[in-house]
Amino acid sequence: MAALKAGTRFKSAVCDTQVMVIAAPDGDLELTCGGAPLVDVTADAPGGEVAPDHKNGTQIGKRYVNEAADLELLCTKPGEGSLALAGTPLALKEAKALPSSD
Repeated sequence: MAALKAGTRFKSAVCDTQVMVIAAPDGDLELTCGGAPLVDVTADAPGGEVAPDHKNGTQIGKRYVNEAADLELLCTKPGEGSLALAGTPLALKEAKALPSSD
């Protein structure tokens, strides 16, 4: 997969998941969903089935990040496949806690 830039949209080749890149590190990245590489949102998806070990699903409106937190994807359409970077699953980004207003 080519280098990513903010605003680029991708979809899964094996499920309904669609994502938008919010932030990405430099260099080529191997992004997958459901065990298959992500494709451009305008491309025809080759089809196939979600790999059993990549079936955790995605949730609309949620952000997914890698361990280093330098890659962030926003889910724009949910699906049954889970997102991964170079075989390592992406984690759901947690909301920041607001300070108390005491």
